[in-house]
Amino acid sequence: MTSVLRLLLLLLSLSLLHHSLSTTANNYIHKKTHFRPELISDLSTKTHPTTFFEVTKPVQLPKTKPCSYLLLQHDFGFTYGSPPVLANYTPPSNCPSQNFAKIVLQWEATCKGTQFDRIFGVWLGGVELLRSCTAEPTASGIVWTVKKDITRYYSLLMNNQTLAVFLGNLVNNMYTGVYHAKITVHFYPAEVNSGNSVSGYGSSADLILPISQNILVRDGLWFRIGNSDDRSKKFTIPQNAYRAVVEVYVSFHYNDEFWYTNLPNNFITANNLSTLRGNGAFREVVVALDGMEIGAVWPFTVIYTGGFNPLLWRPITGIGSFDLPSYDIEVTPFLGTILDGKTHEFAFHVTNALGEWLIGANLHVWLDKKSVKTEGQLLKHSVLPAVVTLVSNFTGINGNFLTTVNKSVSSVGWVKSSHGKIATNATQRFDFSNFMVLGKDGDLQIVNQIINFNDSVDARSSSSSLFSTKSSKRFPLYLYSEDVDNGNGTLSEVTNLTLGYNELGVKDGGSGFSVSSLKNLQNGHSVMLRKGNSIVAGRWSTQQAYQYGDSKFCYFRNVSSSNNAILHDEEGKTCRK
Repeated sequence: MTSVLRLLLLLLSLSLLHHSLSTTANNYIHKKTHFRPELISDLSTKTHPTTFFEVTKPVQLPKTKPCSYLLLQHDFGFTYGSPPVLANYTPPSNCPSQNFAKIVLQWEATCKGTQFDRIFGVWLGGVELLRSCTAEPTASGIVWTVKKDITRYYSLLMNNQTLAVFLGNLVNNMYTGVYHAKITVHFYPAEVNSGNSVSGYGSSADLILPISQNILVRDGLWFRIGNSDDRSKKFTIPQNAYRAVVEVYVSFHYNDEFWYTNLPNNFITANNLSTLRGNGAFREVVVALDGMEIGAVWPFTVIYTGGFNPLLWRPITGIGSFDLPSYDIEVTPFLGTILDGKTHEFAFHVTNALGEWLIGANLHVWLDKKSVKTEGQLLKHSVLPAVVTLVSNFTGINGNFLTTVNKSVSSVGWVKSSHGKIATNATQRFDFSNFMVLGKDGDLQIVNQIINFNDSVDARSSSSSLFSTKSSKRFPLYLYSEDVDNGNGTLSEVTNLTLGYNELGVKDGGSGFSVSSLKNLQNGHSVMLRKGNSIVAGRWSTQQAYQYGDSKFCYFRNVSSSNNAILHDEEGKTCRK
């Protein structure tokens, strides 16, 4: 086997390139041809459905009895090229109180047969509430549940809306799995004598505007961004706004599903490779307001339930795979430029994008009920753009590559409302490092990456601080992928994977001062024996340690699995040092 052929096979193994399933299939189907679910399911000896789960802290609930409503029950079969499934939504009317301390969205689904993982979205009035990935089914069937705290969308949920759900699925003689889903929302009334919900800077927004596609378009309401093009949406806000935050949802697909393993273009050109996975290992989502960049997202490396090796994610799924994170960018310093009652525009761009990125956003707006018009001014805005530094050292298709990037965005502006004249200072700081090794004539790839993402918001009057929040996130990733040609028509594939999501947060204002800490780390290992497109044998294991704590609540869970079976599962609500 030539060294170039070995590298191309490894790139195929890492990229999970999409099948050409049909002429209408969306290009965010992500799979490599030798990871066929029907072959993987043959490795399982279970005869009953398996419960899949993502390790995360439970939603903190009051002791009150919830008012629960089934919003949608639907079977997602062949849904490519179709508009989202729609349902009418009305606010709860039979609850003893309209003062809700917590609102929880619950997704429940089952599937049996052969099917790939699918990205799906849930929107209410065009506002994205949940972006998720389905689990990959087995012949014996699977079940899973996602519970998400959607209390921040309170104002949206108190009005009649249209619910939209898109799950692009394909069903034919080969891909037989139909996703049977139910969506329920649980409203938990505030406890007696708990007081009204906090208003002001620390509260949920009074108005949430969708920055998304029209609800009747095919294949979801998200913007599709590929090959470094832009997508935008026009909007108008009320003139009595005093705070605004844009919440951005991000997912990456096709040749960029594993963008952090993509190769530098100079290496591809020097070795005359035909791979489409180029443009290097760095990506960022740039958010612009009326043509001016106001912030960025350097996304967490979510690995979907079919990613790298689907065996690793049974039954413990990858961090963020069932509830993809969203990212907040403070717009308040720029309010003075959009309080004129005219139409303005948000635009999104993905640096170095290949294939397709699905981007959507929600604009959260706080309104001053004591005035009909506020005023503001942008005082200072600075963007130190991302400068990518690449150091390459390779001979043929063996070598190493170090990519480093840093960036910062800072903005200061004031808004005058019934809260007074408040100056808001918002900052974002990013650091990125990706060290990649190619060895064994293309049979080995190692990626060691760190993303640091720090942001802060400080709102203060001339005499005191009204609201402040700081967040420090760290996303480590380590990947070891090796192919071994056994010489008898079989290939052994070895994968070692470490994935982490760590965050330290400090908040002062609204509901008081609080500090929170999250440490979430996954380790996976697998060895597979493959012959042609068939998985002949395999062994795999996944371990995860999750630890969260704040001033009111602590939670930990340590869980490990091997070959579809849970070996150890310990959880509790005590704080650990």
